[in-house]
Amino acid sequence: MGELSFRQAVFAQFARIGSALSSEKRLEIIDLLAQAPRHVEALAEATGLSVANVSQHLQALRSAGLVESERNGNRVVYRLADPSVIKLWRALQAAGQTRLAEVDRIVRDFAVSGAGSERTVRDVVLKQIKTGRVLVLDVRPEVEYRNGHLPGAVSLPVSDVRKRLDTLPRDRRIVAYCRGTYCLSADEAVALLKEHGFDAVRLDGGWLEWAEEGRPREQEAARG
Repeated sequence: MGELSFRQAVFAQFARIGSALSSEKRLEIIDLLAQAPRHVEALAEATGLSVANVSQHLQALRSAGLVESERNGNRVVYRLADPSVIKLWRALQAAGQTRLAEVDRIVRDFAVSGAGSERTVRDVVLKQIKTGRVLVLDVRPEVEYRNGHLPGAVSLPVSDVRKRLDTLPRDRRIVAYCRGTYCLSADEAVALLKEHGFDAVRLDGGWLEWAEEGRPREQEAARG
């Protein structure tokens, strides 16, 4: 036993994490679970995978200690093991943004027309909410909103924005946010709002960044 044996043994354990993160679908599952716990069927619907395939990915993530599960009635609900998993996912995104030119190219290629490039920074949005200067819209699915959202944010899933235009104020700026930097729902909402004459802008980042930074949040009781 010695330094070399120690390093080989402990690095082999760290490699289990790297192996679990080596699938884009597992990263997508981590991103979804960073928004709210989900059962297998919900993850399958959100990712477009079969239930069997999602189950296999979840087992790989659980084996590496990245997710945990608990039974809720006749379903098993999965959640991230702890906040360090979100920090790991954010660090991986940051490294990719810095080191891979393809990331910027993809972001440009998929930019939503009409959304604009302006962003409201996270450091000031709470003050804007308290002073009534803005209305913050959470355009994620309702299950994610209920699990946690920005203080004072109103839930309006992006699929419902067009139907609810007449309920939104025209005398205040609207700040929309979704899952994180690499989520287009907020851009789609902003583009639609601007098209109909609203003063709208996207929040810089989204819930993933907000939660990872430990900022204030609100949560609603889960519904059956």
